[in-house]
Amino acid sequence: MANSTAPSCHPDQGGSVALLDENGDAKPLVALVGPPNAGKSTLFNQLTGLRQKVANYPGVTVEKHVGTTILPDHRTLELVDLPGVNGFSARSLDERVTRDVLEGRVEGLRAPDALVLIVDSTRLETQLMLVEPVLELGIPTLLVLNMADELEQRGGAVRDDILAERLGVDVVRTNARLGEGLDEVRHFLVGVADRGPLPPRPCPALSNVPRGTPLPMVDQFAVRRRHIAEIGRAAGFVPPSPSRLTERLDSVFLHRIWGPLIFLVVVVLVFQSIFTWASPAMDAVQGVVAWSGGWLGRLLPDSWIRSLLIDGVWAGVGSVVVFLPQILILFLFLGVLEDSGYMARAAVIADRMMYRVGLQGRAFLPLLSGYACAIPAILAARTVEDERDRLATIFVTPFMTCSARLPVYALLIAAFIPERPILGPFLGTRAATLLGLYALGALIAIATAAVLRRTLLRGKRSSFFMELPPYRIPSGRSILLRLYDRSRIFLRRAGTTILAVAVILWALTQVPQINGAPPSIDDSLLGRLGQTIEPVIRPLGFDWTIGVGLISSLAAREVIVGTLGTLYGVEDPTQGSLQLQEALKSHLDLGAAVGLLVFFAFALQCTSTIAVMRRETAGWKWPILQFSYMLVLAYGFSFLANWLV
Repeated sequence: MANSTAPSCHPDQGGSVALLDENGDAKPLVALVGPPNAGKSTLFNQLTGLRQKVANYPGVTVEKHVGTTILPDHRTLELVDLPGVNGFSARSLDERVTRDVLEGRVEGLRAPDALVLIVDSTRLETQLMLVEPVLELGIPTLLVLNMADELEQRGGAVRDDILAERLGVDVVRTNARLGEGLDEVRHFLVGVADRGPLPPRPCPALSNVPRGTPLPMVDQFAVRRRHIAEIGRAAGFVPPSPSRLTERLDSVFLHRIWGPLIFLVVVVLVFQSIFTWASPAMDAVQGVVAWSGGWLGRLLPDSWIRSLLIDGVWAGVGSVVVFLPQILILFLFLGVLEDSGYMARAAVIADRMMYRVGLQGRAFLPLLSGYACAIPAILAARTVEDERDRLATIFVTPFMTCSARLPVYALLIAAFIPERPILGPFLGTRAATLLGLYALGALIAIATAAVLRRTLLRGKRSSFFMELPPYRIPSGRSILLRLYDRSRIFLRRAGTTILAVAVILWALTQVPQINGAPPSIDDSLLGRLGQTIEPVIRPLGFDWTIGVGLISSLAAREVIVGTLGTLYGVEDPTQGSLQLQEALKSHLDLGAAVGLLVFFAFALQCTSTIAVMRRETAGWKWPILQFSYMLVLAYGFSFLANWLV
C-alpha cells in the first residue's frame, strides 16, 4: 500500500493526514452516509464496537465519529460516520460537513476511498433521492437497504439485482439493529482493503440535480423525483403497507389531548428516575472517590504536593464526577426516545404550541438537544431555514437546561430539599423541584421567543413539515455505545477544564504564604478576590465563596461544584458530596439556595456558548444582547427568590 500522506482532494488547503496501520501504510477510509433515521449510526456501531473515537470537525462543534473495523482476514480499515442528510445543498451545517468530507475538503481527513450508503428500505422512493448525487462522486459505493425485514413483514418488495443494475452499484439488505446482513457489508470492505487507498483525484462537485442544462429549482426536483420513481418501478418496488402498530400508537401519542398528557408523563418519569435510579450508582462512585482520596492521602507526606492532589484535584474534580450517573440516565432516556421514533412525534406535539409563539416545530429538535449541550443545539438551528426563526431559536436555546447544570441542581436540591412523596413512588419532592427548574427554563425560552418574534424578529410565520419514521425497538448496543461516548466526553471535561480550574483555585488559596505556611481561605488571594465582588451579590443572599463559584463557572457551568469542593471540602475530601452539602447549608439559607438555582436556570454561564453564538450570528450584537438579557433575568429573579422564600 502507498505511504503517501498527500490529500485526496484539497484545492483550498493542504495537510490532510492519512490514516496509517501498524506497518506505517495508509489504511483505506470508508464513509458511511445516508438520510436521518436510516440506521446509519447503528450499522457503524455494529462494525466498530468500542474501537471508535469521537472528536470535532475543525472549526465546528459537529461531532466526528471515526472507528476501526476488523475484517475477517484480521486486516483493519477506518470508518467515518457522517451526519445524516437528505441532500447536499449545504443549507444546514450537517449537510456542509458531509459534503466537505466527501469532497476531501476537511483538514486532517482525506477523501474517502469508498462509500457505504444506507437507506431505509421502507421509505425507498424518498431516500433514493440521495443516491444520484452520491454516485456522481465516482467513488466505489455499496448501497445498503436497511430494515429489509420490516419491508418484507409489511408486504413490500424490491428486486435488488435490478436496482443494482440500474444504479451501477452493489446492493445488499441488512437489519443493522440485529446485525443481519453484516457479512455482505464486510465482504465489500474486504474488496476496499484489497484495492487500498485511491490515488488523489480532482475534486468533484456535489449536486442535487442531474447533469445537463440548468432548470428552474421546482423543475430540478421534479425531474429528479420522476427519475427515481422510474428506477423504483423498474426494480419492482412495492411500498410496504402502513405499520398497524405505528398507526395505533400515533392515534394515541399524536392525539390532541392524550398526546401532550403522555408527553408530560414521560418527562416526569425521566426526572424522577434521575434521582431514584442514580442513587446507588452515585453512592458507588462516591465510594471510589472517597477510597482513592483516602488511600492516596495516607501514602503522601504532609506537603504541598499532597495538598494539591487531595485538596485541589480530589476535592474539586471528585465533587463533579459523582454526578455522572445522573447525566447518563438523562442521556439513556433521550437515546431511547430518539431511536424509538417518539422524539419526532414530540416535535409535532410541540409545533402546535410553538407556532403560537412564532416558532415552528423544526425548532423543537435544536431546543431539545439543548438539554444535552447548548453548543451543538445552536449549530443544529441551521436546519431551521427561516432566518428569523433561526435567530430566535439560537437566542432562547441557552435557557434549555443543559447537562452541565444538572450537577449544580442535584447538589443544591439534595442539600436543601427533603425527599418526600408527592405521587407515591412516581414523583417525589426532589424530582418535582428538578422538573420545575427544567420547566422554568423552557417557559422563559417560550416567552422570550414570543417577544422576539413580535419585536426585533417580526415577520411571517413559516410552515413545518416532518417525515415521521415508524416506531422501532431501540438497539441496546447503540444505546450503550452512546452512553460510553457521553461518559468519555464528561470525564475528559472533568480531566481538563474542571481539573485546570481546580488547580488554579488551589494555587490562589496558597498565597500569600505566612511564615512558610498557607493562609486561611478568607485571607488568601482567592478569598480577597471573592470579598471584592461580595457587595454585588450580597442582595441575592450569596457570600464571596458563591461569587468565586459563579465566576469560575464561566469556564463551564458544572465547574462551580468543583470550586465549592475546593473551598468547602479541603478538610476532609473523602466525605465527598455529603460534606459539600453540609457546607452549603452553613453558607446559604433556603432563600439564597433557591436564588442560586434560579440564577443558574437563567444566566448564560458558558463562554463557549457565547463564542458559538457570535460565529453563528456573524457579530457581537446578538451575543452581547443575549448575555446581558439572561444576566439581568438571573439577577432579578434570584433577588425575588431570596426575598420571597
